[in-house]
Amino acid sequence: MKIVLINGQNHKGSTYHIGRMLAEKISENITEFFLPRDFSDYCIGCSQCFSVCAQKCPHYNSQQKILNALDEADLIILTSPVYVYHVSAPMKNFLDHQGHRWMVHRPNPSMFRKQAVCISTAAGAGMRSTNKDMADSLFFWGIPKIYKIGIAVQAVNWDGVTSEKKQYIEKKVTKISRKIIHRNGKVIPGIKTKGFFYIMRMIQSKFGWCEPDVKYWTEMGWTKKERPWKEKK
Repeated sequence: MKIVLINGQNHKGSTYHIGRMLAEKISENITEFFLPRDFSDYCIGCSQCFSVCAQKCPHYNSQQKILNALDEADLIILTSPVYVYHVSAPMKNFLDHQGHRWMVHRPNPSMFRKQAVCISTAAGAGMRSTNKDMADSLFFWGIPKIYKIGIAVQAVNWDGVTSEKKQYIEKKVTKISRKIIHRNGKVIPGIKTKGFFYIMRMIQSKFGWCEPDVKYWTEMGWTKKERPWKEKK
């Protein structure tokens, strides 16, 4: 399996270690990025990615290494420690740049056959809302199977995590890794993903508010019989 691991921080703390632990239990083919080290340009709200095309984003080139890895991966792992009950600013910024990839606009068809994992940690609380920040984007990209790992590590770094807590983490990560391996290559969208896709299909077919979106959906054949989770005949 090809894995892309995107860390929402530069330092290698508890969140990083859990993400790496999961990836290594699944495959040796791991491509890893750190934010903001590998992408730090902040979205300026120019809307060029929506109104014209993704290539018009002033930060288009600096994103490509990460985006190519995302598109080629079988499994996407996003990690972020809890920052005031939400993802880190670098992770939020990266996800902001991918708004044009949401189903309402121009989703990449490869996303509808992938799995993904959101991982967050905190000394206390906030993992649920932090994982939701990442899972929202993953869902609206079209990814049909998303796992969430939220751990209250009760420490400020990995060395401070107790051995008992690390054993608990190991058990949880192992369980999820087995599910991911078992489902590899067999994932298809469920009712929620398909339902949202068909709502977007209706919008693109009948209303067509954004010309680049309509053109994309038409070229992909999605306004007719083609579907992103099926191989083209």
